[in-house]
Amino acid sequence: MRRKTVYQNEPIGKLTRIKDFLPPPEKLVIPQDTVKITISLSKASVDFFKRQAGLHQSKYQRMIRQLVDRYVMQYSHQNALTH
Repeated sequence: MRRKTVYQNEPIGKLTRIKDFLPPPEKLVIPQDTVKITISLSKASVDFFKRQAGLHQSKYQRMIRQLVDRYVMQYSHQNALTH
C-alpha cells in the first residue's frame, strides 16, 4: 500500500508568480440578444434533442437554438456571396 503524502506549510521547489489572466466571472457571461417565440416541433425531434442534451449535460433548448443559429450563419454567408 502506498504511503499518503502529507504536505507541510512550506515552499515546494522554486515558484514563479504568474499574472492573473482569467477574466472575472461577470465577463464570462456573454449576453445574447434573444427573442422568445412559441414553436411547434415534432415529438420525435424534441425527444431526440432531450436525449442528446442529457448525454452531453446540456439543455435541449440551447442545442436547438445553436442549430438554428448555425443554419442562419451558413446561409447568410452564402447569400452575401451571391448577392
